[in-house]
Amino acid sequence: MTLLPILLVAVVLVFAIVRPRGLPEIVIAGPAAVVVLLTGVVTLDEAREELTSMAPTVVFLVAVLVLAHAADALGVFRWVSQILEQKSLADPHRLLIYVFGAAALTTAVLSLDATVVLLTPAVIAAARSIGASPRPHSYASAHLSNSASTLLPVSNLTNLIAFAATGLTFLHFTALMALPWVVTIAVEYLIFRLFFRSELVRSENTEPPASKTSSPAPSLPLAVIGLTLVGFAVSGFFGIEPAWIAVVGASVLGAIALARHRTTAAKMLYAADLWFCAFVLVLGIIVAGVANGPVGEWIAQILPGDTSYGSLLFVAVVAALASNLVNNLPATLLMIAALGTGAPPGLVLAMLIGVNLG
Repeated sequence: MTLLPILLVAVVLVFAIVRPRGLPEIVIAGPAAVVVLLTGVVTLDEAREELTSMAPTVVFLVAVLVLAHAADALGVFRWVSQILEQKSLADPHRLLIYVFGAAALTTAVLSLDATVVLLTPAVIAAARSIGASPRPHSYASAHLSNSASTLLPVSNLTNLIAFAATGLTFLHFTALMALPWVVTIAVEYLIFRLFFRSELVRSENTEPPASKTSSPAPSLPLAVIGLTLVGFAVSGFFGIEPAWIAVVGASVLGAIALARHRTTAAKMLYAADLWFCAFVLVLGIIVAGVANGPVGEWIAQILPGDTSYGSLLFVAVVAALASNLVNNLPATLLMIAALGTGAPPGLVLAMLIGVNLG
């Protein structure tokens, strides 16, 4: 029985990576959660508590996926691609700088999914339009979707889970994570600049792209996204979960996209990826089985309880290793359970940095 939850987590994660015949993750995660419950590894009360704690996170996930889809349908990412092309002046290195900025901001505000699925194609299009290799720019966009997701509580699912455990306000969380966020992006930029130096040289025969008629900025969608971000920032003062702010933003932007015939209800439902959201819910139950067992107890024993520099670094390293072994979401759930209720916010944030960078 000790090895059962570990085996189930392994099977679920392998299935999620391989996705045989394109089947959703819930196909295996659902039965695995049932097995965990039937064998008593996780009690019904524990499962109910896990689902209750994860529900706001999943609601947020649904809302932000719809928000990002509506933004894309209303031309936000086409406009971003156009801006990247214009600002680059046909210089691959200059384009990389702007890609870093766009990817960091998109990840922070619209979450990593928007960066991977929506911004990266726009980045590739901008690179190709100036005759540059899209490789360094697309890699930067994809990589920053994880490493640049530490700034806001809403930038990543793991952030939301950790945010609830810290007891911090939205603005306090953001202020504490701002320096690690900036340092991470700066270090990554230097690494990319060095590693891709041969592909970031401007060709002598390359001329800046001919002047094109600029499409106007999608001001209304950008305003809705901006107001949603403001809502996130002030939500803590009114005791409102960020998830409900995201629901309002997604509803407004979705309604605009529908009214302008830029999308359909079916496309918005597909963008919400409800099967994946269900997977996130039941994954919490499966990981709880590991957290309740010897592995969870061992991790809890080795983790420090103080916030000295050495302790913070140790927690971050353990979290990074766990993230590499089992992916960032289950690693976050496992680490938060190991840190325990009432853990110092500094330890939780150190864990989050390790998970996101790992």
